[in-house]
Parts: sequence; structure tokens; C-alpha cells
Amino acid sequence: MKLTKEIFEQLNIVAQCKKYNISLWQCPQFLFLIMGIVIIVSALNAYLFGNHYIQDPLVVSFITLILTAVLFSVAVIVTRSFERLSEANKMKSEFITIATHQLRSPLSNLSWSVELLLSGKLGTIEKKQLEYFGILKENINRMQESVSDLLTVSRIEAAKIPVKEKVFSLKKLTEDLILEYQPFARASNVEIVLNAEKNLSKICTDPLKLELVVDNLLENAIRYIKDKGRVEINLSEKGKNIYFSIKDNGVGIPIEEHKYVFQKFFRSKKITKHQTHGSGLGLYISKATLKRIKGKIGFKSKEGQGSTFWFTLPIKL
Repeated sequence: MKLTKEIFEQLNIVAQCKKYNISLWQCPQFLFLIMGIVIIVSALNAYLFGNHYIQDPLVVSFITLILTAVLFSVAVIVTRSFERLSEANKMKSEFITIATHQLRSPLSNLSWSVELLLSGKLGTIEKKQLEYFGILKENINRMQESVSDLLTVSRIEAAKIPVKEKVFSLKKLTEDLILEYQPFARASNVEIVLNAEKNLSKICTDPLKLELVVDNLLENAIRYIKDKGRVEINLSEKGKNIYFSIKDNGVGIPIEEHKYVFQKFFRSKKITKHQTHGSGLGLYISKATLKRIKGKIGFKSKEGQGSTFWFTLPIKL
């Protein structure tokens, strides 16, 4: 009974794909099925071709068997390789999830301890000590951001992020985030301008997911402006979609690096000269999140002249 169940599970291709959290065309079992069909078709063609040109049926059968054996061996090797890669990818994702969960608690405790020390409730803090506590707090915040990004990536890859649809205003969401980023923008000598069409339609999607995307794009736009700068956000309707674009006059991205922009852990060499910290996960998360809520994202950028990132979302009203 147990053996029958295991065989049935192996034959259930959809279940195997879900096990590895990969698409059908990347699934080892599905690829093996496709290659099996190719082998059968190739063997039949070889047999028919052999019968037409070779008179001895034993020779035809022998050639067909050899060809089938070779193709089957190749199929097994390729499938096993894909299976090992899928297993390794699954283990990597599980490790990241466990590691990030384990790191969150000690980082939170450390953050609370620093906050308590900075409050002065445990005694007077000297100026020099205050400076070092400030550095410690800043680095804890960076670690928490990195852990949060890694956990988000792990959930995205495992397709474990639920989408909770709600009707809301993208303009209001953007205005709230601009207000939140104003102190950072002023400190960076950056002006933020919002241009939105009148009577802009509301959208129906997950506001928390979209907030994460806009937050990433806005933070990047401000962070990668060297001196005095300007960030311009435009909201409009294009057909049945809402169009969001954010333009900055920052350092820009070299054209040879454009193809890597939405990859995990990518940080432009031009950017790392100005900003030493950052996980390189923000744009990857933004693209994966938009894909999850049926949106599209793109950009144009020129080194030394800034970047414009945009995304579209169906209004769905």
C-alpha cells in the first residue's frame, strides 16, 4: 500500500512541481515525460526509416534499440541533474527561511536593549558612548532590513505570500509614503514632486504589496542622487491600467548593467561608489511582487543622467 502511494506521488507531476516550488517547464518529472514522448517518436521514426532502407529486420531492430537506449540514458541523466538542482534550490530556500527567522528574535532583543540604554533609564550616557550607541543602532536597523528582505524573497519563491485584494487609491498611498520620506529627502537635499491625473481611478489589489513596491522605488530614487536633486512621480491611466513612473536625476545605471537590474543581489558598480550598504534585493522583490498582483515593471536609465522606473497595474473595477 505504501509502495503504491509512493509510485502514485511520483507520477503526480503537478504535486512534484509544487514540492520544488518551480514551474511546470522546470519540473524534472514533466521534462522526463516530454523526453519520453520524444524517445518514443524518435524510435518509431528510426524503425520506419530503417525498414525503408535496410533489408535485414534484425539490424533495424538493433539500431532502434541502441538509439532508444542512448536517448533514454540521456533523458535519465538530464532529469536527475534537474532534480538535484531543484532539491538544492529547495534546501537553499528552506535554509534562508530558517536562518532569517532565527535571526529576527536576537536582533529585536538587541534593538530593544540599545533603545533602553539610549533612553537613559539605566544611567547617564556620555557623549562618546551616545555616538557609539547610535552607530550600533544604525547597523542593527540595516541587519533587520536585510533579514526582512531575505525572508520576503524566501516567501516569494515558495509562493507563500497571500494576496488580499482591496479597493484603494494609489495616489493616497503614494502621498502617505512621500510624507514618510520627507525627512530623509530633506536631509539628502532632494525635492519630491507628485503629478497625478484628476479623477484617477481606484485600483483593486493588495495595498501592502503595492506599498512595498512604491517604498522600494522611492527609497532608491532618493538614495542614489549624489547632490541636490529632484524625484518626480507621475500617476496616470492608460487604457484599463494605472501607470506609475518615478524619475530621478541620480547617478544612473550603465547600459551594460541593464540586463542585471532585476536580479537578486545585483548592485550597480556606479551605485556602490556612492552607497556602501544595501542588499540588492529591492528591485527583485518589486518585480516578483508586481508579477504576483498581475502588474508589469520596467525602466530606462542612462549613466550620469538618472533613471526612470515604471509599473502598470490593471484597474480591475
